[in-house]
Amino acid sequence: MKTLFLLLIMTLSISSLAQTIVSGQVIDEKNTPVLGANVYLKGTYDGTTTDIDGKFSFETAETSTVTLVASFIGYEDYIQQSDVRELNGVEIRFRESVNSLNSVILNAGTLSAGDSSKASAIKPLDIVTTAGAVGDFVGALQTLPGTSANPDDGRLFVRGGSGEETQVFIDNSRVFRPFVPVTGNIPTRGRFSPFLFDGISFSTGGYSAEYGDALSSVLLLNTTDIPTEEKTDLQIMSVGGGVGNTQIWGKNSVSVNASYINLGPYNQLIPQNNQFEDPYESISGEAVYRHQLEKGMFKAYSAYSYSNFSILQEDINIEDGIFFGLKNGNYYGNLNYEQRLNNDWKMETGL
Repeated sequence: MKTLFLLLIMTLSISSLAQTIVSGQVIDEKNTPVLGANVYLKGTYDGTTTDIDGKFSFETAETSTVTLVASFIGYEDYIQQSDVRELNGVEIRFRESVNSLNSVILNAGTLSAGDSSKASAIKPLDIVTTAGAVGDFVGALQTLPGTSANPDDGRLFVRGGSGEETQVFIDNSRVFRPFVPVTGNIPTRGRFSPFLFDGISFSTGGYSAEYGDALSSVLLLNTTDIPTEEKTDLQIMSVGGGVGNTQIWGKNSVSVNASYINLGPYNQLIPQNNQFEDPYESISGEAVYRHQLEKGMFKAYSAYSYSNFSILQEDINIEDGIFFGLKNGNYYGNLNYEQRLNNDWKMETGL
């Protein structure tokens, strides 16, 4: 019995010594602790969730190289392969996921009509790095599932609908002319630069009754609320370029952006199906002013765009073709004011 008791104690000691503690803290890009993140070792049942301070700690019987995984909705998964003995006091920094919002909305009814249920969130950098979009948010959105590529038009065709059935909103105010006008068989562009927007939410599925005039989809463009730093942006393309700047003083900030496009060099290098007399040329500028209130925000947005081109279009009845020229100037502006009155009421208005 003494021998058996001694062996039992030795077995328990060895078992307890084999347990390794995995611990650390999960924070986001702003050094804010992330509550409720899942942290576990891949291929095992060992893991836990983070507390209010973003900290976690659990035991594992693994003794060799393991894969530590941390995940949370709205962030990219964190994966680290390391020796389990080196995973004590790990700092995990999440990066915001910019590709899609995987939200689940439950409604008391038979119809799910949430804005985020089938929405794609796109950052400005995603737009300007999308091949073939040429810095145009409309061109980048045409690469998403649910849209129809129409090279002869260029507008957003979603789920079989026409371009007019997709409604565009800037800071919750509808934009009636979001596309630059062109003639037939020439793709159009969007009027607005992506750099002044914090994010672009594009719904290819259901959307709420707030956007009842939309028949196919809703495109929400929200300007940046509070810029975190003063910066200058430069955009260089083979057919043009752009520049932007943000200034901050106290509770006020201003962001401006200007761009220029000329397709003349492109038309000289690449044979065209259309005979351009004057190549497509456009210049645009935008500005956003923000004033942060104690419990709200005031924003003023304005944009101006000018485009010019002329073309000889083929016609079966006219041998020399039909001359068509177009010069267009467009100004858009909106004012947005929102104020939180208390925990249950919020006032928001726009013009």
